[in-house]
Amino acid sequence: MNKRAINTKALIAILFTISLIIFSEQAFDAAVSGLHTWWEVVFPALLPFFIMAEILMGLGVVHFMGTLLEPLMQPVFKVPGVGAFAFAMGLASGYPIGAKITGNLRRKKLCTQAEGERLVSFTNTADPLFMIGAVAVGMFGNAKLGTILALAHYISCLIVGIGLRFYNPKENNQDVSRNNDTEGNIFTRAFSELYQARRKDGRSLGQLIGDATKESLNTLLLIGGYIILFSVLTRVLALVGFTKLITAGIVFVLKPFGFDQSLVLPIISGLFEITNGSHLASQSMAPLNQKIIITSGIIAWSGLSVHAQVATMINGTDLRMKPYLWARVFHGIIASLVTYFLFEPLEAISSNLITPVTSLANRVNYTIGYWDHFTKMSSGLLLFLGFLIFTSLTIYFIKKIKLVMFHYSE
Repeated sequence: MNKRAINTKALIAILFTISLIIFSEQAFDAAVSGLHTWWEVVFPALLPFFIMAEILMGLGVVHFMGTLLEPLMQPVFKVPGVGAFAFAMGLASGYPIGAKITGNLRRKKLCTQAEGERLVSFTNTADPLFMIGAVAVGMFGNAKLGTILALAHYISCLIVGIGLRFYNPKENNQDVSRNNDTEGNIFTRAFSELYQARRKDGRSLGQLIGDATKESLNTLLLIGGYIILFSVLTRVLALVGFTKLITAGIVFVLKPFGFDQSLVLPIISGLFEITNGSHLASQSMAPLNQKIIITSGIIAWSGLSVHAQVATMINGTDLRMKPYLWARVFHGIIASLVTYFLFEPLEAISSNLITPVTSLANRVNYTIGYWDHFTKMSSGLLLFLGFLIFTSLTIYFIKKIKLVMFHYSE
């Protein structure tokens, strides 16, 4: 790192500290808001899934599923079968669990550097309950919009994942310890992988649960710190007039597409944090279709706050952030385009099926208990994993049948 870069970073840190002193009251309010978000939403939602992911990896279940899912994940996404676990957990639980699991897979040498960079780029997604409950109903007051947001988000995620199979940097794959033997029955190999992984780990169940809990709590404390930091940063940047400096550039980009200028502030806020950006988009004076298109892009981009969390999750590995950041840019653009094409047909289909939540009271009361939240996420995870395994085994048996028929024809 050169001297100029060091001086620039030091200057930015000093200016930020001075701004915190000047706007101490506003910074405190922003920190409290970020703390509430972490403690009331993020912490209870992610803790059980973080612990479960650590335990499943320690027990060898992830290795077992990886073997069963190899016939699907390798040809479609060019990642190992264990990547399906990161994919499913990311879809069910949201940011940043997909990145955390990918980082662990790389540390355990279950994927190569390129495979890990592909994985982290499309498995770190928003969860459906956030898009449907928090954004569609809580912010827009219209449940049907959640279907549009979720479909656009996951369709664009799959497009990015399939596109990343062509990402192929030069790498040394000799450090990967997974078993590449494809001979024999797939179930036999799956149980063999489970046994070998459990034997290699060697920890008792009690120690495994303790280590998983401790690791998960430490990770969530880091996530909480990032949420609070970026809540304060976003508020301070708005107060010092930073948002006004980049408004002209965003207006220049939006104007040819006919977007309302009231969407500029939500976009700027969404660059840093998805919740604030989505909320501001819902409150703007723009037409509804424009607000949803921008919100979809913000959710797919996910914000610098989530990117900082991802950087922490993959810290200590050789996974690079550059491919991930480019993937987030493309995910945001593709999600906005998909939303544009889905908005009118889906709105027409769902208008007679779902009643808009128009009153503020209904928005506030649209909350589910923790147990309901947990069961919905768990059910979604199990269903998605079951679907992936079924699809993978179907592909495997079709290939086996074709191979047998080929030998028989000879």
